Amino acid sequence: MSTLFDRLSALFEEGHARNVPGLMTDTQFVDGGGQTPAAVLIAVTDRPEPGVILTQRPRGMRSHPGQVAFPGGKLDPGEDAVTAALREAEEELALPRAAVRVIGTSDLYQTGTGFDVTPVLAVVPPDLKLTPNPDEVEAWFEAPLSLLLNPDSWDSNEVFWRGAMRHYLEMDYDGFRIWGVTAAILSNLSQRIPLDAFRDV
Repeated sequence: MSTLFDRLSALFEEGHARNVPGLMTDTQFVDGGGQTPAAVLIAVTDRPEPGVILTQRPRGMRSHPGQVAFPGGKLDPGEDAVTAALREAEEELALPRAAVRVIGTSDLYQTGTGFDVTPVLAVVPPDLKLTPNPDEVEAWFEAPLSLLLNPDSWDSNEVFWRGAMRHYLEMDYDGFRIWGVTAAILSNLSQRIPLDAFRDV
């Protein structure tokens, strides 16, 4: 059996070589004022039951307080998405970039709040000693990749926002509400790496 990194890499390449219609995005809510490039790290833990490292933003933050997110943030001048995602994960969780094996960048997600977000899929060793930066992370946890890639795990909802109905996904995992952009990025990834294919890892 191939390693998790090799298998995910092959599935990732295969999934991104084909056209996938209907990926989730908030492009219709972009106001045209210019989007800020950003990147997030989808860090998959290399264990028999792989997980994904997620964070919860501090409840006192001015923007998106208490929301579950991937490690990530805005690109600094001169950075590409991979460099930014690795830097942000190190700043937020002390996740050493040397331990990260990057697979590739996935589908750009345009948010209605002004960001063009590039997800970076990677594999990391299990049980890393992570130390959250209290200014950026209130808590972190690991959710099973198989759960996150399973469309049946998600509840589908709609809300009226900025003059139109916005469709979004959400789930409750171990007391954490995963929804919004984080849920949409995971849903898009599941279109590139279907759960049935991942079961062969």
